[in-house]
Amino acid sequence: MPATHLDPLALMTKLISFPTVSRDSNLPLVDWVESYLDSHGIPAHRVYDETGEKAALFAHVGPDVEGGIVLSGHTDVVPVDGQAWDTDPWTVIEKDGKYFGRGTCDMKGFDALSIWALVEAHHRGVTRPLQLALSYDEEVGCLGAPPMIDRMVETLPKASAVIVGEPSMMNAVTAHKGGLGLNTRIKGYEVHSSLMHTGVSAIMSGARLIEWANQTNAASAAAEPSPVAAMFEPTFTTVHIGTIEGGTADNITAKDCRFSVDMRVLPDESPERWREIYMEQVAGVVADMKAVHPDTDIEVDTTFWVPGLRPEEDGEAERIVRQITGDNGEHVVSYGTEAGQFQERDYSVVICGPGSIEQAHQPNEFIEVAQFKAGAAFLERMLDTMGRA
Repeated sequence: MPATHLDPLALMTKLISFPTVSRDSNLPLVDWVESYLDSHGIPAHRVYDETGEKAALFAHVGPDVEGGIVLSGHTDVVPVDGQAWDTDPWTVIEKDGKYFGRGTCDMKGFDALSIWALVEAHHRGVTRPLQLALSYDEEVGCLGAPPMIDRMVETLPKASAVIVGEPSMMNAVTAHKGGLGLNTRIKGYEVHSSLMHTGVSAIMSGARLIEWANQTNAASAAAEPSPVAAMFEPTFTTVHIGTIEGGTADNITAKDCRFSVDMRVLPDESPERWREIYMEQVAGVVADMKAVHPDTDIEVDTTFWVPGLRPEEDGEAERIVRQITGDNGEHVVSYGTEAGQFQERDYSVVICGPGSIEQAHQPNEFIEVAQFKAGAAFLERMLDTMGRA
């Protein structure tokens, strides 16, 4: 019995039906994709996370030679909890020239297009290889891509270009900021606030680190940006604290304080170096805390670390996209993707996908039908450049 050929819309509808929120398993989706590819004679590879509840999937079609193209996307989506949806978020609904559903824009629309293109490439017998890469936990720090990419390098012939299909309105995005998350827990020493000089307030100690963030942002904003920095808005690495918790009562020096530092790091700067700078500030605060009481401390855990995407000099991936789309504009974004992780492993990378990032994570998330069709047309033209056996 011949395998069923699903069109891009049918594929997207199927993918959307799996509620693959980052906190939950994506294995039902991975099972289905692997089965669908297998029905077309395409073997797939899995890379599980430490729990075994999530997996990345990658596949290769065409000759076993280097120099192929990778289509990269992620399988996880953000939650719908507390959002006021007008339709079932796990069912694709077409209305007013839009496809509604969680992940239509970010980014199961591109995933569906990529699966369609992989099957098409296989049956056409392309002479240039095409690879599919679907990761997990992108929405919580691009955690699933690095082990997947490492396994791809070990298992498959090395591709030369990667197209990450995050929503860019089908423009060629050549740079994005990196990201660094630092979960900070401060242990103070409780005393009555009238004797605060004998205690250590975790909140007031933490405030010194928050004030460092404010001063750092002000100094960075006033500095002359590098050519790469000048591409972005804002033109500097940002240091942000979005939530803070701690304390027991108004008249007790706080025994604990917790906050997370979120840095959006320019691609020509190192997230690791920014972590070192922050830890130098932490060390100074800890020294002052311990001078008052030894049973105080600050612990810092790295919750995510995502390298930026650097502009490439005559990058192959960028050239492929521009030749197909005709886009000659300069486009950068401040959100992070797995693009920098591929680039760190010596792939040429560009971001190009259908839809607008403005629709991502929103209630009633959608992708315009015209954008979805533009994505399909782009991949059709790309396949035409990849030869036939």
